Amino acid sequence: MKTDLETRERLLVNAKTEFIEKGYLQASLRNICKNAQVTTGALYFFFENKEDLFSSLVEVPLKELQGIIRRYFDRERAQIDGYIREKNGYAVHYEIAKEVLHCLYQNYDAFFLLVTRSQGSRFEHFTDEIVEMMEKHYRTMADEIALQRESVRLDDYMIHWLTHTKVDFYIHMITHEKSEQMAVKHMESIIKCMAAGWNELLKG
Repeated sequence: MKTDLETRERLLVNAKTEFIEKGYLQASLRNICKNAQVTTGALYFFFENKEDLFSSLVEVPLKELQGIIRRYFDRERAQIDGYIREKNGYAVHYEIAKEVLHCLYQNYDAFFLLVTRSQGSRFEHFTDEIVEMMEKHYRTMADEIALQRESVRLDDYMIHWLTHTKVDFYIHMITHEKSEQMAVKHMESIIKCMAAGWNELLKG
């Protein structure tokens, strides 16, 4: 006899397959239940609705990613004097990019769902929310660096564009590269390029 834990896991496994194949909007709870060999009543015992089911697949990894980004921001703000003095953020950028990539690839299916299959769910704007969170941080950092270096303030358009470019790199990896090892290899050159660009724009 199946335990509640086994039934819930079967539902999640089949839900992930259904969402990956059809996306959030077109996914069918009936098909999920059929493939999991359970009744719709069993599904509603564990999950409130389709949104709750989708959330159960993606929310924990997303919170983990947000936590990594926030810890990086705290560290970068704490080390801003050294960052300004050295005019070289490559090492820090490389370290966080590698940690972010590891999080993405450890939870590959969840982030694939978020990036490509979340339209219609409450997660459909998650990339915009990540961009907004990062943009606020980079605005603060850029202003502090410009003040300390007595350089020109970087305008909002460039902050937004540079932030989007960084987020787009991770999206590209999730949608085009299934190997974490290869993603890290590509990332090394990309981060060097991006760090050099930031330093050029922010130099005194």
